[in-house]
Amino acid sequence: QYSPESVAGADGELDPTEVTFPGCPCRRSSCAPPECPCLSRGHSYSSLGLGLPEQQEQPFSRPVFECNSLCCCGEGCQNRLVQRGLRLRLQVFRTQRKGWGVRALQPVPRGTFVCEYAGEVLGLAEARRRSQAQAAQEPNYILALREHLHDGRVLQTFVDPTRVGNVGRFLNHSCEPNLLMVPVRVDSMVPKLALFAAVDIAAGEELTYDYSGRFRNLPAASREHRPREEENSLRKPCYCGSPTCASFLPWDSSLFCTP
Repeated sequence: QYSPESVAGADGELDPTEVTFPGCPCRRSSCAPPECPCLSRGHSYSSLGLGLPEQQEQPFSRPVFECNSLCCCGEGCQNRLVQRGLRLRLQVFRTQRKGWGVRALQPVPRGTFVCEYAGEVLGLAEARRRSQAQAAQEPNYILALREHLHDGRVLQTFVDPTRVGNVGRFLNHSCEPNLLMVPVRVDSMVPKLALFAAVDIAAGEELTYDYSGRFRNLPAASREHRPREEENSLRKPCYCGSPTCASFLPWDSSLFCTP
């Protein structure tokens, strides 16, 4: 079932459409920091309203909050971007070795919002149950997002587009991707998994992102478990073809372990 944005999972634990954030009181056509409380919470987009959140050479980046349905600003506010949804011409196509993939049918400048990785938002128990119920040869679409806070806490979000999702489910992995995933919050603490162009992308070029989340993260901030050599037999080969290819797709065993 196609859905342009994420929906509540069958477990009913989280509803990404619920509005829990208060709206800003800004009555101008477009909000600006520091007056707007939405913008003052974290990163802002560029002055054009298109672009990656500001990059800082720090172990942790600030979160991104967009204005929401309760805000007094107009629909044309520059702080409303991901919530507007897909605006580019994309095509799902059959790749030579990686199954289905997605490519752009138009040039995509660096910093442009491309699409959301949408699906059912699940709690940990249901995400783990679904992962363990899969056969080894079946594709796994469940994305586990872990946001590491400065105080040591970890916020986890699980999105599964296997049954309900959008074009984002067909995006392939690359060890040198042209997309960057950024969690963007609009209505609540449940983030939208937004994919931005990390470089200028030519028309016809396949769109990819790093499934592991290592891309653009400093080494000190990356806490991905590196699997033992004997686990490589269980991992799927990577066919991205980049010079720095790791030979295998990223592997996260946490959903396959009994708590």
